[in-house]
Amino acid sequence: MHMFDVYPLMPLAPVSAEGCWVRGADGARYLDLYGGHAVISIGHTHPRFVERLRAQAGTLPYYSNAVHIAEQHQYAARLGAVSGLDDYALFLCNSGAEANENALKLAAIHTGRRRVLACVRAFHGRTALAAAVTDSSPRSASLCAADVTFIPLNDAAAFERALGDDVACVILEGVQGVGGVYEPEDDFLRLLRRRCSEVGALLLLDEVQSGCGRTGDYFAFARSGVRPDLISIAKGIGNGFPLAGVCIAPHIEPRHGALGSTFGGGPLACAAGLAVLDVLQAEDLQARAARTGAWLLDALRRIEGVREVRGRGLMIGFDVHGAAAPLRARLLAGHHIITGSASGAHTVRLLPPLCLDDEQAQMFVHVLTQELQKETDE
Repeated sequence: MHMFDVYPLMPLAPVSAEGCWVRGADGARYLDLYGGHAVISIGHTHPRFVERLRAQAGTLPYYSNAVHIAEQHQYAARLGAVSGLDDYALFLCNSGAEANENALKLAAIHTGRRRVLACVRAFHGRTALAAAVTDSSPRSASLCAADVTFIPLNDAAAFERALGDDVACVILEGVQGVGGVYEPEDDFLRLLRRRCSEVGALLLLDEVQSGCGRTGDYFAFARSGVRPDLISIAKGIGNGFPLAGVCIAPHIEPRHGALGSTFGGGPLACAAGLAVLDVLQAEDLQARAARTGAWLLDALRRIEGVREVRGRGLMIGFDVHGAAAPLRARLLAGHHIITGSASGAHTVRLLPPLCLDDEQAQMFVHVLTQELQKETDE
């Protein structure tokens, strides 16, 4: 048997990792500015993370959701305190796509409606319903049909035209990731919150990539002051261990059998989540992400050859004049720096571990400046 070839792969085979560094099978050390799609939040193989998983694996690695799992309640309480959502409930699952599937299902159950409003450039996952609300036809299939209306991000007039009393849910990302790192404006989020409440639709914030402190706030939407009805979470909350969930506002009532997951919220997964929250707080990584990200954003805007810079904290996208793929390839092969792509051909995406330090950020800016200067000289 061989692997089903669906992933375009970088020429890199990691064998170990620590902090913001990855060691390849070639023996070289690579600076990881992508974190495996924003999954590595507190750093690779953080000692507190490793020890907590080891301890849990030696006591109770798994039991299903047919029994009381103490670690779930511990994680929910800690997550509520850190995020400011103490009165919300938590459903745990395994991936961002699964979280969005369950959130959309909850919206349909709660409202009795089926139409969804989503955003142009959105990415919400590759499972059937998540793909239907993702604005990218190559990721869709005939089974993904749904009643979805796409509107441009931050276009209030388009939103008003699309909204109706048949809408179950409005879904958007805290910051669009795959789409190229575009942020919803605070006033746009407030408009969505107000109008969803007026027509009886639910507001779903996909914080799968933008959550877990990456933008400097635990959730990217926090600075707007809105309270979504549903929030999907994944990626960084497990630091590499499969952990995801839906944060659910108190007015949405649970029904036995409506949602379920065999592996979601197992003791090992919750141990990973608790370790991440421990390190986020102990090392003040949200503030660090905000500080380092602000420096990077300013430095990138000063580089000749960088056309546009977007983002907040350590969720950054920047456009170059030429195609981004050759630049990313040179950064990887010539300087051992891992960066990410986006749907735009000119965009480079940065999603490093939140422990990225000043020296590492400065190293990247220096190397990028050199590479873009070479392009100008040629």
